[in-house]
Amino acid sequence: MDFIIQQCVNALQWGSFYALIALGYSLVYGVLRLINFAHGDIFMVGAYIAFFVSTFFLSMQIVWPEGVVLAFTVPVTVILTSLVGVTLERVAYRPLRRKGVNRLYVVITALMCGLTLENGNLALLGASRKALPSLLEKQIYDLGGIALTNVKIMVIFTAILVFVMLHLIVTRTKAGMAMRAVSWDPFALPLMGIPMDRIIVFTFILGSGIAGLGGIMFAMSYPVLDPYMGAMTGWKAFIAAVVGGIGEVKGAFVGGFLLAFVEIMVVAFLPSTFRDLFAFSILLLILWKRPTGIFGMPQATKI
Repeated sequence: MDFIIQQCVNALQWGSFYALIALGYSLVYGVLRLINFAHGDIFMVGAYIAFFVSTFFLSMQIVWPEGVVLAFTVPVTVILTSLVGVTLERVAYRPLRRKGVNRLYVVITALMCGLTLENGNLALLGASRKALPSLLEKQIYDLGGIALTNVKIMVIFTAILVFVMLHLIVTRTKAGMAMRAVSWDPFALPLMGIPMDRIIVFTFILGSGIAGLGGIMFAMSYPVLDPYMGAMTGWKAFIAAVVGGIGEVKGAFVGGFLLAFVEIMVVAFLPSTFRDLFAFSILLLILWKRPTGIFGMPQATKI
C-alpha cells in the first residue's frame, strides 16, 4: 500500500509539470483558437532563464539567506519568460492574424518558432547540459514509509495555486471576461470598444509566465537542462490538454495529472519501455469515447 501511495505522490509531482504547460496551451487556444506548438520550448526557455538569473545572484559577493535567491529568481524568470511569449506573438503570430491567413500557416509558424528557440539555444549556448544551482536545501520527510521532499510539496502546491488563480482570473475578472469574449466573437469585440490586441497580449503573458514557472519547478526537481527538454514534455502536455478538453482551464489541469498517473503507474508495474505505449493508448480510448475531451463541449458553427 505504501508503494502505491508513493507512486501517487510521484504522479502528482510529474502531473504538476504537465498541468502548468497544458494551462498555457488551453489559454491561447481558448482565446485565439491557435495551437501554440512553441509553448513547450517556452517552458525550456524559462528553465534556462532561471539558470542564468540564479547564477547571477549567486555570483554576487553576498551571503544570501536560504530561499532568498529563489524568491528573486521566480518573479524575474516569470517576467522574462512572459516577454519571450509576447515577443513571439508580436513578431510571428500578430502579422498573420491581421492578414487573415489560414490557421494552417499559423500552426506551421508556431512549429518553426519552437524549432528556432531550440536551435537558437543550441547555437548560442552549445550542446553541453547545464545544472541549475541549488536554490533550496532539500529536506526529506518520512510519513509512514512515504518519502516526501520539500521541493516535491512545493511543486504540487504551486500547480494547484496557479490553477485556482487562473480559474479566478478567467471567470471573475473583466480581463477574463474579455478573453472569453475574444474566443466567442473576435469580430464584434472591437465594435464594443475592447482592445483585442491587449487581451491577446495579456493571454500570452499569462500562458508564458506559467510555462516559465513550470520551467523553474522542473529545473529544481531535475536540475539537468538541455535545449530539447521542452520538446517531448511540451507534446505530452498538449496531448493532456486535448484529453482534458483544450480551451478549458480545468480540462488542462485534470488532463495533465491524468497523463502523469497513467505513466507513473505503468512504470511502477511494467518495464519503462511500455510507458508511452500504454499511456497514449489509454488516452486514445478516452478521446474515442469523448472526442472533445473530458470537459470539452462540442461547438456549433453558425452559417
